[in-house]
Order: sequence, then C-alpha cells, then structure tokens
Amino acid sequence: MPEISRRALGALVGGGAVGAVAGTATGAEAVPAERPFRTRPGAGSGRRPNVLVILGDDLGWADLSSYGAPHIRTPHLDRLARQGVRFTDAYSGSSTCSPTRFSLYTGRYPGRTKGGLAEPIADRSQGLDPHHPTLASLLKKAGYATALIGKWHCGWLPDYSPTKSGWDEFFGNHGGVLEYFSKLGQLGDHDLYEGDAEYKDLRYYTTVLTERAVEYVGRDHDRPWLLNLNFTTPHWPWLAEGDEETGAEIAAKIRAATSQAEVSKALNHYDGGSVAKYTQMVESLDAAVGEVLAALRRSGQEENTVVLFASDNGGERWSYLWPLSGQKFSLQEGGIRVPAILRWPARIDGHQVSHEPNFSPDWTATLLELAGARPDPAYPLDGTSLAGYLLRGERLPERDLFWRVRGNRALRRGDWKYYRDDKGTDHLYNLAADSREQADLAPDEPELLNGLRTSWEKTAAGLLPYPG
Repeated sequence: MPEISRRALGALVGGGAVGAVAGTATGAEAVPAERPFRTRPGAGSGRRPNVLVILGDDLGWADLSSYGAPHIRTPHLDRLARQGVRFTDAYSGSSTCSPTRFSLYTGRYPGRTKGGLAEPIADRSQGLDPHHPTLASLLKKAGYATALIGKWHCGWLPDYSPTKSGWDEFFGNHGGVLEYFSKLGQLGDHDLYEGDAEYKDLRYYTTVLTERAVEYVGRDHDRPWLLNLNFTTPHWPWLAEGDEETGAEIAAKIRAATSQAEVSKALNHYDGGSVAKYTQMVESLDAAVGEVLAALRRSGQEENTVVLFASDNGGERWSYLWPLSGQKFSLQEGGIRVPAILRWPARIDGHQVSHEPNFSPDWTATLLELAGARPDPAYPLDGTSLAGYLLRGERLPERDLFWRVRGNRALRRGDWKYYRDDKGTDHLYNLAADSREQADLAPDEPELLNGLRTSWEKTAAGLLPYPG
C-alpha cells in the first residue's frame, strides 16, 4: 500500500474510505483497492460529453456505505464510486438547500445575488434572476440540450422557473419540500409541474422523478445534453414507498393549516421518522440512481457522459455523520461536507479517491470547461475548474473555500479551517488531524487565525449585505 498522506489519514478517520482502501466496498464483495487520484496518461479530448448532475437532498457525508455508513447499503452509488473518483473533502456551497443550488447553478457565492441571501427561500418574493447566466444557459449557448428534473428551489412562478433560467425542459417542484404522495408543498399548495403547468401524479415522488430521468437519458439525442436530476430524498417528511397512509395524514394537516407555520410544522414531521425509516429512504435514493445509470448504459451513452453525484448540504436529524460535528444549517463540517462522486469512463479511470478540497461552485466551472463552454465575463465565477487536475495532471492552485451564512462564517485554506460560531467566537482547526473540529488551535496560532479571518472579511465585503 502506498504511503498515506496526513490529509488522506484525516479522511480515513471517518471510516468512509476504510473499506475501499482495505479492498472491500460493503463487506460483501472484494474489489480493487482505491488508489490516490492520477490523471489517465494520453487521454485525448474526444467529443463533448453529456453531463448528468444528480443531487441528493440533505444527504449526510457518511450516509453512503462507501463513505462509512455501517447500516445503510448503497450498492449502486458504491459502484459509481468504484467506476470513478470518490472525493473525501467535497463541500456544498452553503449549509441549506437554496443557497447551495444558487452556487451550483451560477458558479458563484450565494451572496452575489439577492435571491441567494435567503437561507433558504421560503416565499414567492425571492428567486434566481432569469437574466443571470447559469450552467444551463451557458451550456445551451454552447449547443447543449438542457433539462432539470426534480427540486428547483430557486423561486416560484410566475417570476422564477428553470425554464426562465436556461433549462429547455422542467419537471419537478419549485419549493424546498413537499409531501411525497399528494405533492403539497411548503406554501401549502400543489407543487408538481411540467414546464409551467401543474401536473398530477399521486405516486411516490422518487419513483416519479426516476421514471422521467430514465426517459430523458434514453432518448435519441441529436446533440450533447445536460440533465440536472435533483431528488428530494432523503429530505423530510420521513416517508418511503408504501407510506401513503402517513403521507395522507401529513397532507390533511397541510390542507387544514391556517398559517404558514402550521404548514411547515406538518412537513417538518417532527413526530415521525427513525433511523430505520431514514435508511429506507437513502436506500430508495440509491436504487433510483441505479435505475437511471442502467438506462444510461442501455442508451450507449455511458462512456462519454460525465456523471456527478453529490448532496445539496450536510445531513440532519437521522443522518450518519461520524466523525463530523454539526449538521445542516451549520458551517461546521457536518453541515457542509458532502459525498461527491465523479465518473467519466472515456477520460477518467475508476477505483480512485481524491482528498482535494472542493465545493459546489468548482463543479460549475469544471463542467463548463469539460463541455467547451465559457463563463460570462460580466459574471465572473467564484469556483475553480478542476478540469486541469482531472485531465492534465495539473496541481490545483492554493485557494480559499469561503462560506457565509447568518450567524456563521467559515473559510478553508489547505488543511486549515477558520470558523466563527453563532456566539461570535472564532475557532481554528487543522482538518487533516481533526476532522471532528474538537481541538481549537485559535489560541496557539493567532497569526494564522488573523490571516484567515482577514481573507474571509475581504471576500465578504464584496457580497451583498443581508437585508435588515
């Protein structure tokens, strides 16, 4: 076995890479050990790839068996990881749903745009400006067909919609959460649309989205395509296939609600869920991804399709996050570190692991470069393309990963993380040695702390201020 770096060792502490390094994925089958990422020598440029971006919703960093979950079996996503690159130090662009989606769709910090200041979007007054360039609009300009299936959460009709922001097709929900069978959403009304028209389907939502995605990738496309496939699984309410009765109880509470607070309480489902139910939901997400990837394989497009799987932020109530601290809404590692897997058989070898820190805006920049599209110079990206690292063996430049939310701030530079908690106290952690963020080194490294804090404040000064 090659010598393991300090950063790699930090990843192994969480258990996520233990099985892969030891030569087993889930304990059920022997597989070649993961090796540190290396560029494939002599890989040509080839045709422009299709792009399939799959998001889980509130899926925690260690909720996949390939990332360490001892009780959740995710064979399809584990296989995807074995066929490509598993990233141990990947992050979401924020700690909640809509700001991260802003950062992924635009390649910029959420605070660059007014709608990105909502954490998350909760009413019709906010959304992604249709004039702002997006991954979809830029790829569409470069000749791609574009579609978004699933959760949008960047604004409601009539002012905001994927079809107003570069996606040719949309099938899904506008809001951040819905009841999985009735499709009643966070505003208390029906929230399943095909294009801009309401669509009725009372089946389990994950099943409905999977069917649509299978149909899309199986088409006889005459040009390269982008598909953003955004599942709501495993976001609350805690419902799996077959839970229609519980879903009907939640839907009845939503219909009877006399305030937005009552709608939210019903959907939050605080009196429901369990580790077993959450496991069932994650495993259904895995099965859904497996169906879509099987359809891609049958279509003959697998070889030249870039598949990126990630989560929109860290996990919460029932997630398995060990050894990370914090969860969704926090800028501790548990709130923003997410599983991320990249596969592109035509250009990138499998059975690999990367410990390079990255976050959502980086993937926007990366996918644009892989597809031969250019950012709009009037809207400079905050992400750094990983294409040179993935395809040409280039070292990633030293850079800061930056996060700002109400009540929290964070910045990562190399192995070091600066974090300010909701009490206004600054902390400093070396993540290679302490991914759990327990050994606060702020008193021991005042100069380093001050430098990272200054860098954070310089970046924050260029963002829009929070209202109020």
